[in-house]
Amino acid sequence: MNSSVSALPLSTLSPANEALTLRLPSSLQLKQQLPLTNALSQQVAAHRQAVRAILNGEDSRLLVIVGPCSIHDPESALEYAGNLAQLAAEVSDEMLLVMRAYVEKPRTTVGWKGLAYDPHLDGSDDMAGGLTLSRELMREMLLMGLPVATELLQPMAAGYFDDLLSWVAIGARTTESQIHREMASGLGMPVGFKNGTDGGVGVASDAMRSAAHPHRHFGVDSQGHPAIIQTPGNADTHLVLRGGHGGPNYDRASVAKVHGDLTRLKIPARIMVDCSHANSGKDPLRQPAVFNDVLEQRLQGDRSLIGMMIESHLFEGCQPLSSTLKYGVSITDGCLGWAGTQALLRQAAERLRVQRSIPQPV
Repeated sequence: MNSSVSALPLSTLSPANEALTLRLPSSLQLKQQLPLTNALSQQVAAHRQAVRAILNGEDSRLLVIVGPCSIHDPESALEYAGNLAQLAAEVSDEMLLVMRAYVEKPRTTVGWKGLAYDPHLDGSDDMAGGLTLSRELMREMLLMGLPVATELLQPMAAGYFDDLLSWVAIGARTTESQIHREMASGLGMPVGFKNGTDGGVGVASDAMRSAAHPHRHFGVDSQGHPAIIQTPGNADTHLVLRGGHGGPNYDRASVAKVHGDLTRLKIPARIMVDCSHANSGKDPLRQPAVFNDVLEQRLQGDRSLIGMMIESHLFEGCQPLSSTLKYGVSITDGCLGWAGTQALLRQAAERLRVQRSIPQPV
């Protein structure tokens, strides 16, 4: 892959107590260097429509966002994507599998911020190279036939990837942000807002209502100039339950309460469950138990549960960032391994097929 786009020369040499400025290529420049073919653009449009159809109840399949907590190694990410593409075709009658390609990572204090920020994993923060590499990887995943998802953390970075994505997450720490709500209102794909870290869904409910409306806001155009952005509003949003400080919120009672809260606010009751984070007690090997509990709720008739999210890599667990990394193991949150992921999704698809084969009462 070609990662030749680099930051332009230092434009401002500041005193020690001021920030230094390095100019990045515009999103338009990067898109021109790494364009989508007409066929890939049509594929992305079809995948977006497939996700919308699931949200709207027009497609009865389960939406599953699955992949590494974060991508740090292109080789292992593409190996994982190749495996997922094969499985996606196998279970496509019952599930729409979407590749989780997270290249930005929110940090509570400090730490590695993701491939888009520090692709060399050494603190050099080659963001121009990171943006290029991230776009290259997502494009390769599209060429495998996969829909691609990511979390959009930095609104200024969104323009470098937005034409590649079929689904976007707004994280628990940014769902309350007006800037992210405005951004979501102008995105051309479905958006999942996570509940706040306290476990409550009020903030996410407000976010969905805000994103559904048009906005005018400060932003940056495709050529990198400050601009007034006018957005049309995005009706294709939904809630992502990820648990909170008080524990999980995927159980039947929690889901029923959330369903009631959304209905009362006249927000479509479309709920995805993140099987990781507080819902799994931060134990990646508990994700299958969470997944199967939610699947059982859906099999028993709760159609508000439109999908699940799984953190999964080639091998289970996680490892600290170091000079000697194990291949295919996350360097952020712990993940379920591929073998366990594949078995879980195959078993779920079979359970869904069995239910579909049972005659429904007239």
